[in-house]
Amino acid sequence: MVTAIRKISKEEAWKIRHKVMWPDKPFEYIKLKDDDAGIHFGLFNDTLLIAVVSLFVNNEEAQFRKFATLLEEQGKGYGTALLKYVLKEAEVHGVKRIWCNARQNKADFYSKFGLDETSFTFIKGGKSNVIMEKYL
Repeated sequence: MVTAIRKISKEEAWKIRHKVMWPDKPFEYIKLKDDDAGIHFGLFNDTLLIAVVSLFVNNEEAQFRKFATLLEEQGKGYGTALLKYVLKEAEVHGVKRIWCNARQNKADFYSKFGLDETSFTFIKGGKSNVIMEKYL
């Protein structure tokens, strides 16, 4: 098994986002209005795109969004490898604070990478979310 992480197009990211995050919603639902400003990354097993994440850098802050791993590939370390890569990429861009909107049931996963839950929570599409952050 050969894995590689590289920049991908927003269109490549959209396919995984839709399949994993919101398969019951119209395809347009997973697109972000600022996708053109994002840096999109994909983790590949050989030629198969397994996981995606989009990084949005704004001066010394960055948000990673739409982090998704194919359901059948979850729990195998692919998401961990991709998130570690994106955290390093944020540092390369001079980011001092990185944050995300995490689904509440995934908060423990992000905590393993030093992200802390904030007091900001919200519901989107019937799912509970919490803003998590890390200072680099």
